[in-house]
Amino acid sequence: MEITTEFKNELQSAFIDATIVSNNINKPEFICNNYKQGRKVISTIEQELLHCTSFDISVAFITDSGVTPLLQTLKECQCKGIKGRILTTDYSTFTQPNALKKLHQLSNIELKMYRCASKDGFHTKGYIFHNDKTVRFVIGSSNLTGAALTVNHEWNSKLVSTPQGEYALEVLDEFNQLWNSSQAQSYVDFIDSYTYIYESKQAQLKAFQLTTPKNYNIARLQPNKMQVQFIHRLKELIEKGAKRALLISATGTGKTYASAFALRELNPKRALFLIHREQIAIKSMESYKNVFGTTKTMGVLSGNSKSFDKDIIFSTMQTMAKEDILNQFAHDAFDLIVIDEAHRVGAHSYLKIMDYFKPKFYLGMSASPDRTDGFDVYQQFDHNIAAEIRLQQALEEDLLCPFHYFGIKDIFVSGESLDLNEFNYLTKSERVDYVIENIQYYGYSGEKVHGLIFVSRNEEAKYFSEQFNLRGYKTTVLTGSDSQEKRMDAIRRLESNGNDALDYILTVDIFNEGIDIPCVNQVVMLRPTQSAIVFVQQLGRGLRKNNNKEYVVIIDFIGNYQTNFLIPIALSGDNTYNKDNIRRYIMSGERIIPGTSTIHFDEISKQEIFKSIDNAKFSDTKIIKESYFNLKNKLGKIPTLLDFDRYEAIDPLLIFNNKSLGSYHNFLVKYDKDYSISLNSSQCNILEFISQRFANGKRMNELLLIDILVNYPCDDIFKLYQTLMINSNYTQSVTLLSITNLINQFTNNFLTGSSANRYYDAVLIQEVNGKYKISDSFKQMLTNDSFKHMVNELIAFGKNRYFKYFDQAYDSTDFVLYSKYTYDDVCRLLNWEKSEVALNIGGYKFDLLTNTYPIFINYHKDNDIADSIKYEDHFLSNDNFVGISKSKRDLNSDDVKHFIHSKENETDVHLFVRKNKDDKTSKEFYYLGKVNYRDSKQMRMQSGESIVEFLWRLDVPVREDIYEYIINN
Repeated sequence: MEITTEFKNELQSAFIDATIVSNNINKPEFICNNYKQGRKVISTIEQELLHCTSFDISVAFITDSGVTPLLQTLKECQCKGIKGRILTTDYSTFTQPNALKKLHQLSNIELKMYRCASKDGFHTKGYIFHNDKTVRFVIGSSNLTGAALTVNHEWNSKLVSTPQGEYALEVLDEFNQLWNSSQAQSYVDFIDSYTYIYESKQAQLKAFQLTTPKNYNIARLQPNKMQVQFIHRLKELIEKGAKRALLISATGTGKTYASAFALRELNPKRALFLIHREQIAIKSMESYKNVFGTTKTMGVLSGNSKSFDKDIIFSTMQTMAKEDILNQFAHDAFDLIVIDEAHRVGAHSYLKIMDYFKPKFYLGMSASPDRTDGFDVYQQFDHNIAAEIRLQQALEEDLLCPFHYFGIKDIFVSGESLDLNEFNYLTKSERVDYVIENIQYYGYSGEKVHGLIFVSRNEEAKYFSEQFNLRGYKTTVLTGSDSQEKRMDAIRRLESNGNDALDYILTVDIFNEGIDIPCVNQVVMLRPTQSAIVFVQQLGRGLRKNNNKEYVVIIDFIGNYQTNFLIPIALSGDNTYNKDNIRRYIMSGERIIPGTSTIHFDEISKQEIFKSIDNAKFSDTKIIKESYFNLKNKLGKIPTLLDFDRYEAIDPLLIFNNKSLGSYHNFLVKYDKDYSISLNSSQCNILEFISQRFANGKRMNELLLIDILVNYPCDDIFKLYQTLMINSNYTQSVTLLSITNLINQFTNNFLTGSSANRYYDAVLIQEVNGKYKISDSFKQMLTNDSFKHMVNELIAFGKNRYFKYFDQAYDSTDFVLYSKYTYDDVCRLLNWEKSEVALNIGGYKFDLLTNTYPIFINYHKDNDIADSIKYEDHFLSNDNFVGISKSKRDLNSDDVKHFIHSKENETDVHLFVRKNKDDKTSKEFYYLGKVNYRDSKQMRMQSGESIVEFLWRLDVPVREDIYEYIINN
């Protein structure tokens, strides 16, 4: 199709009639920020940068926060030889010189500044991307700043023109006039004078802020929204007679302040704050003073300070555990005791202190109370959880400093990844150079670096420190054997801007927890991620807010590690261990992470993580057991299925789909010695049947019918079923086809092949005199109260999943857009009489009785796949799809004619797309809605076999983040 014809269709589709078929690649679009819809301006800018041949940008304001998240993309442009011109201005002296310096270091970018005259204004916001046949524009309200690209309410239009189009000619003429103006100075000509003016203005602002009276009472600092919820819950627990509770709060979210606000509300006569290090006790006391002012006396009790008679005492565990110290206090000396880093309470000294003191209330605080040594931290606090604040929640509530995460390849030598088991190879000088090159490139926020570097071994830390120092940096090493005094001095120097200031502290694990260094503006990870918890703890070292930084840069050097999949799990907070979710986060995490934070992986590190995901066995019982026992410890009881969702633990569907388990009951029998319920084989078979087929909640019909059978048995179950379906306003309609489908499912006549034999006892209903009631066999099983309880638990779990994920059905179907379904799910939800084995349904399958035609697409296929089945299905745009028929088909083939005449025959054609066919653990397809036939043509493959190519128009354009994930490698 000629490009002019394409433009006409796209303009008509965008501005005249949305139903007109067009190629979305060139269609005008509205660009804005909405992370909940997977939309951010920065994502559009990055996509265009990576697919253009050159670019021009003219924006009024450029800041560090806008340039930093683009650094990896701009580096890729440099490697590809994509050149760019960037024009900014000195208007309002807002643009930051450091951001310009970052851009100038890229050899492919030419940078100019338009120097405004006294009355001139310069407020352009335009991004221009040149290609061979088109010029693409993003023009609107977005400057090159972090907020504008990610969170602000910004309105931009993406427009496409030929180079000869009037719009393109006028915009480019305006850009070139500004670029070539005598007022537009090159970088070397403007940077010194502009930097002087900018820094002078900043100094004036700082002086003004220092001399302006602060009209607030520090003693009345107020808690944020999440801290208010925590205090409310804590008071509820106390009113109900609780004596202990635990606050679980992500690193950097303000646990200390939360406890201070709680104590101010509860107003104990005396309180003890217990921690494991003196410098943390001192900093905690400073935070409490900011909340209480002079209303309470405070002091530190440690090896270097002896305060015994204060209202609130901040003590180290080591000091308080000493007999001579303990004996100076009565058992009830404190009304309330706060234990920070409460995951340590399994240590003898903590238990000794807790056994000695009998306060009215114990409050424990921890970012990660789950332990790997078997100790139950939750039990020490009576399994009362006052609040649980996770990383994603904290980002949404703006409790943390935004971060820009860069996952980059570790150094490769002769094309091979470094062998991390060989220390000498690991610490070669070229790797040090490589690390320094990247930490300099990605930089930090603020005037100087305050960095932490995490490595794998003490020897490694010492080597890197020596090499960094030889290259002009000021660094030191801290290990577990270093004294408290050395640690405190190193932290002081890292926080300092004086002559003895440090640039970096290198360490292994000692800063994973319990340390507060708000100035940290760069975190470097030079070790494999073996734990999602540790990853978040180390990430969290930079997440504390500070007036001297706008964001923190996280640089993660990713090698060939088996546990790389833990990185996206940690960043997303998604503990379901769903492989497709993890892959999608790697591709689209930046679009859906809250706030101005961004996430980038370079191509090699992406492939390393994808390989790790492919090789991981998430349904392995080891992972399931660890998550299960963590949840059991948290609750103090065997969790219900709903508890897994309530506390965002591992997805129980992994238990159901594990071939050696099949049901939660089977798992408990096998792995929890506290579980003693015994069932016969038929009852176990029914539990597996319900667990694996209906507990996912993808449709209410089956769950409601099972509920009737178990709890409201009658002689005509479908009469009651229809009444309840209609009166409950479920989205599913009651039809003869759906009733027949349910009858076949519950008489074991729906499944085919080996599945039918597997659920040999799955006959839940029987026909009597033309009506259906509960089967005698199922009725007998339900006389076992334990079995009945388990079935009801599965019903409750399934209904909860339905209302959480599947009750917003699309266009009179039982499907939800962008949810995922298996072949069997589709047969069931389309109300087919029987399911189909994958071999028969893969690709295309028309069902005459229901007049439905699902299309199943494996979007990415192996390069060596046989020509006879090498289809070339592909998206033209997010609302136009080209599908290829099965081989040996022509325009007269029955299945082809069903497609061609689908509209006049009122056939519903549904599109399902799977990203990775090779993932044997995830056999689900994204549902992308109904499609309408537009055109077809007969073709021949290289093998000579005839095929038919179809053009389909989607009813609903695919959501941006899903679309980008599917089409990109």
